[in-house]
Amino acid sequence: MLVAAAVCPCPPLLVPEVAAGAAPELDALRDACADAVGVLSASRPDLLVAVGPADVPGRVPFPAGARGSFRPFGVAMDVRLGMAADSGGGANDLRALPPSLAVAAWLLRDWKAGPLEGLGVGEQLAPDRCAAAGRDIAASAGRVALLVMGDGSACRSVKAPGYLDERAEGFDAAVGAALAAADIEALAGLDAELAQQLQAAGRAPWQLLAGAARGTGLGGQLLYEAAPYGVGYVVAAWS
Repeated sequence: MLVAAAVCPCPPLLVPEVAAGAAPELDALRDACADAVGVLSASRPDLLVAVGPADVPGRVPFPAGARGSFRPFGVAMDVRLGMAADSGGGANDLRALPPSLAVAAWLLRDWKAGPLEGLGVGEQLAPDRCAAAGRDIAASAGRVALLVMGDGSACRSVKAPGYLDERAEGFDAAVGAALAAADIEALAGLDAELAQQLQAAGRAPWQLLAGAARGTGLGGQLLYEAAPYGVGYVVAAWS
């Protein structure tokens, strides 16, 4: 059963070494993510699952210790899921973590609250399949926590990766309101086609969360909402 969830964005810039000179600009976002992860730890889960968008057709699991890297972003820094950066040991898995889960691994570098694993979900995964994946995760242990990685629209300004789209602000506002209220129906009802047009990579993970949380009665708290660099970032905690 799902007992807690943290929702965080997944730009590699969240990692200070990647952001370099621009790192202070996202300090408030990093602090909010740390607070959200703290909610997960306090929930005393039997299992933590980090979920993030990935370039896969469906869903792909990653064990604790799976490796990720920020080398594609110009930084000689590696991470392992559930372990400190550049540490040894753990699973020798041939699949590299997708960028979203590499950021999750960085957020969880000090995790000591119990077993964890990762799950990459395809950005094209249909809403009903996202919900089914969430139900499967929620049923996989007595007390399950989720770290849900995903960005909002990438179309909030003319300098955004997807340029300016007048629909983006309303889409992000609806997502923020749904996460703040732990509104499962609103998340489940997100328009997958619109999310794709707005380059909102978090849609599938958010709808997986909706499936996992159904019937739990969890409440939500919004910890951060802004659009630096023209991309919608939101941090929320459910408990």
